[in-house]
Amino acid sequence: MNYLKDVLHLFFPKICITCESKLLQSEKIICTLCRHDLPMICYKDYKYNKITKAFYGRIPIEKATSFLFYRKDGKTKDLIHHLKYKGNQEIGTFIGDWFGQILANSNEFNTIDCIIPVPLHPKKQKQRGYNQLTTFGLSLSKQLKKPYITGVLIRTSATKTQTLKQRFERFSNSSTKFSVPDRSKLTNKHILLIDDVITTGATLESCCKELLTSENIKISIVTMAYTE
Repeated sequence: MNYLKDVLHLFFPKICITCESKLLQSEKIICTLCRHDLPMICYKDYKYNKITKAFYGRIPIEKATSFLFYRKDGKTKDLIHHLKYKGNQEIGTFIGDWFGQILANSNEFNTIDCIIPVPLHPKKQKQRGYNQLTTFGLSLSKQLKKPYITGVLIRTSATKTQTLKQRFERFSNSSTKFSVPDRSKLTNKHILLIDDVITTGATLESCCKELLTSENIKISIVTMAYTE
C-alpha cells in the first residue's frame, strides 16, 4: 500500500494551493513554508476583540473569533477561493481541524450546545453542489465535541456572489432573509454560528437577528477568516 502511494505521489504529485509547488507526502493542502506564512489571528480574548467590537450596538454576541486575516492578494484568499469555487472541500477539513484544536485547547467554547452554519440558498447550493462550510463545521464538531446541525436556520432569499460586490454593497445588503422554521429546537441553547469570511458582518447580523427570535438563546461566532 505504501509502495502504491509512493508511485502515485511520484507521477501525480499534489500541489500547494497557494504557491503551486509540489507537496511532500507528509504535507496537506499547502506546503510547510506557506503554512508558516499564513496570517493567523491569535486573539487571546474572545469576548473583547475587533470582531466582537464590530457587532457592538448591532447584535449581542457572547464570543467571537476568526482563524486567518483575509487580504486582497494573499494566501487566505487563495484557500477560500479554492474551497468555495474549485470544489476543494478538503480545505474546510484542514482549517477546521487546525482551528478546532486551538479552540478546544482554549476551553472558551465549552458551553456551546451546537454548531450551525450560515446556510446557502437552496438554488445556490444546488448550483455549487455543496455548502463550503460543511467540512469546516464537521471538523469543528469533531474537535469541540459538539453537534453540527443544519436545517434549523434557512436562507429564504438568494443574493449575488459576494466576491462580485464592493464592501459598501455588502454592508447595505440587509435584504438577505433567513428564517428559523422551528424555534423550539433552539430554546435555551448557546449556538456557535460559523461562516467563511467576515467582511462587514451584515450576513452574520441577519442570521443572528433571526436566531435571536428563539427564546433565551446565546450566540457566539467563529469564522475561517476576517477582512482587515
